[in-house]
Amino acid sequence: MLWHAIAPVRRYTKVSHDVMRHPRLNSDAKVLISYVQGLPEGQVDRALSEHAREVGIKGRRYQAAKEQLVVNGFVHERKAPGARGLRATHQLFSNVPLSDADALAVWREAGVGGGADPSAQVPTVGQPRARSVGHQLPVDEEPGENSFRPPTQAADSEAALDELSPEEARVERVLLSLRECRRDLRLGVAEARSLVALAVEWLRRGVSGVELREVLSSGLPTGRVRSAVGFLRHRLVQKMPEAPAPEPAPQPASVPDPAPPALPDAPPTPPRVAPLVTCEGPGNEHVFRAYGGATLCPDCQQAAAWARWAERRAADLGVDLAEDAAKAVEAGRDPDGWRSRLAAAGAVAEGVDEQ
Repeated sequence: MLWHAIAPVRRYTKVSHDVMRHPRLNSDAKVLISYVQGLPEGQVDRALSEHAREVGIKGRRYQAAKEQLVVNGFVHERKAPGARGLRATHQLFSNVPLSDADALAVWREAGVGGGADPSAQVPTVGQPRARSVGHQLPVDEEPGENSFRPPTQAADSEAALDELSPEEARVERVLLSLRECRRDLRLGVAEARSLVALAVEWLRRGVSGVELREVLSSGLPTGRVRSAVGFLRHRLVQKMPEAPAPEPAPQPASVPDPAPPALPDAPPTPPRVAPLVTCEGPGNEHVFRAYGGATLCPDCQQAAAWARWAERRAADLGVDLAEDAAKAVEAGRDPDGWRSRLAAAGAVAEGVDEQ
């Protein structure tokens, strides 16, 4: 590299090698230091951003260069009260790094931040006048009369609130516990006690405290309840259960009527027994007890039923089985009972099928 330098004899600015070779300043920050250091005295009252705009440093480039100058002590800023109560930002620029203590000494020497004495300032509008507050009386108030009227029932109501029966105290706890179900059902002590009379009536009508709490806290609207005391009063009135029916008055004791004379015991009625009737069926003569006007004994009725079935079966097959059916009926009457007769009738039916 060839080096050729001519020292200027006029219109130049001396810049320290510490600034030009500073490792933590970029080229824009170094250009600002050189430019502001060479400004004439009539132009130093302008903001640093305006000087940077004149040399083409704008936007993010200016913000980055200014941040480096502030961090390394070349620029200091301070907000102080200005004219008419407004706050102004003052900038201190130096071509050498200054600490905060050095910058504060420069601020104090220049008198920056020390506003004028408030008593020495001219009022914004008009001149001071005599005090005019307190001379106008209310329309309905006369001089020498105190219009304040304290409530006359405050002490009585507080005493009444402190005296609660066991039922009323129980109901009050139920009403105050509704805040646990939803926050918009929160009641104050005075609000809860204004509903105690209605809630106690529920207990007198057979509703327990748990049931009362469930009725008041179930089926709540989806939106927010605006007035908890009004909402609960409406529910206590509208959902009031029916009053229990009054118990009948006790009747006066009456003299019992004399008991009727005892009658002699009647003889017991003998059980009804069906009469013995001679069976009209075939075979040996025999009798049975007939119920409902029957003329055949049960065995003969069964044998007749089998005979009718055999006749219908033979008619279906086109075979004359009158003799076989009679034999089957006659064979069914043996001492073994209905089982043997049923087997005999089955054997006759099987013979018919084989033929």
